[in-house]
Amino acid sequence: MDVVNDFLWTYIVITLLVVCALYFTIRSRGVQFRLLKDVWHVIADRPLFGEVGSNTVAVDAHPEKKKKKIGSFHAFAVSLSSRVGTGNLAGVASAIFVGGPGAVFWMWVMALFGAATAFVEATLAQLYKRKGADSFYGGPAYYMQMGLHKPWMGVVFAVLITLTFGVANQVVQSNTLCAALADAFDTNQAWIGVVLSVSTLIIVFGGIRRISHFASIVVPFMAIGYILLALVVVLLNITRLPDMFLLIVRSAFGLEQAVGGAIGMAVMQGVKRGLFSNEAGEGSAPNAAAIATTSHPVKQGLLQALGVFADTLVICSCTAFIILLSGEWNSGRDGIILTKYALESEVGQAGGLFITAAIFLFAYSTIIANYFYGETNIRFMTKKRGAVYLFRIITGMVVMAGSLVTLQTAWSVVDLAMGLMTIFNLVAIFLLSPRVFALLRNYIEQRRRHKDPRFTKDMLPDIAKDIECW
Repeated sequence: MDVVNDFLWTYIVITLLVVCALYFTIRSRGVQFRLLKDVWHVIADRPLFGEVGSNTVAVDAHPEKKKKKIGSFHAFAVSLSSRVGTGNLAGVASAIFVGGPGAVFWMWVMALFGAATAFVEATLAQLYKRKGADSFYGGPAYYMQMGLHKPWMGVVFAVLITLTFGVANQVVQSNTLCAALADAFDTNQAWIGVVLSVSTLIIVFGGIRRISHFASIVVPFMAIGYILLALVVVLLNITRLPDMFLLIVRSAFGLEQAVGGAIGMAVMQGVKRGLFSNEAGEGSAPNAAAIATTSHPVKQGLLQALGVFADTLVICSCTAFIILLSGEWNSGRDGIILTKYALESEVGQAGGLFITAAIFLFAYSTIIANYFYGETNIRFMTKKRGAVYLFRIITGMVVMAGSLVTLQTAWSVVDLAMGLMTIFNLVAIFLLSPRVFALLRNYIEQRRRHKDPRFTKDMLPDIAKDIECW
């Protein structure tokens, strides 16, 4: 797997990620920066120019059930709960361990430009979403089928994302969580795996409404707490910040010999672990973006772009700062153990306990969100309810298995599955991107007329027949 991963990422995935991120940023004229202020209206579910009720009335699939709608923020929380996971704690640590401090710089670069990619894929997910019993659903498999008219491509992607998030990704989350709890409470990982599997099954059998409600409560709480702790560490080391940033920049361009690696390794690790964390272009977050009730697809696209910034520029940076300021980055430790010891060296044993609590919330919420991505694509492949129930049981089994394997094995499986699904998704959104830019022009034109943007499918007559919900 390592040999295949090296070829796949070095020559294909990274090239596509960079090309698409730059292309989408240029074509949209930096939409992730210039329209960022609109996001706060979307989060608050308020119209941009005071037109009361305009955010929801245009696209509500079931007006009589408005109380049960899944709003933009809830959908954002589901996607953020997948983004904000062990990648922010263990993934960043592993990137620094392998690629040196310079990997952090390339994480930042990919986040800034990759947010445009996240905008495009989320907007497409909204455009081609479908009506469910009490919510919307959709994602890359659906815009491949309905937008590109390539059902086979949708099926292949559905299989890949189900394997990536329903199996491989769950193994990493479970492994990291169980290892942290076993170390903290000096107990057997297998017993923790049993408890984790049972609690996961309780949530996933509750359906997407329970999942979105769970995520909307847990994600903000865990993110804010971790950011505050990182700020404490930064303030305690405020005089060392210039040296830390200099170390990051020098290492990013292969100028810092102490890291023991060249620029290529820093770039590789920064992009790989950055993608695992913020998921921009991977094709996972659009599954969550599609469930939202909103008045214009672009609104949810902007919200998902914010998610990339929040994940990488804020939360991943918190972990990087803790590790680099502590001096533990070259201690030989890897993964969550490196993050834990780094925090303990700064704030004492309380830091270790906080990391244990944080990794529980981060990993557990990600396991729940990952399950939802898998279920969405199971539903794309088959309408049989038995398949969904079987997948729920398999999820519990995979979570249990994750408590027993090694960390490096788990990462290798994730890298392979993630690389393949990213390739399929990037090709699809590149081909469909003209429709996103048309939607963006429509959105901006309405804003210029001081209207709260609302979309109906007759605004894109050429593809109206392919659109179900607008």
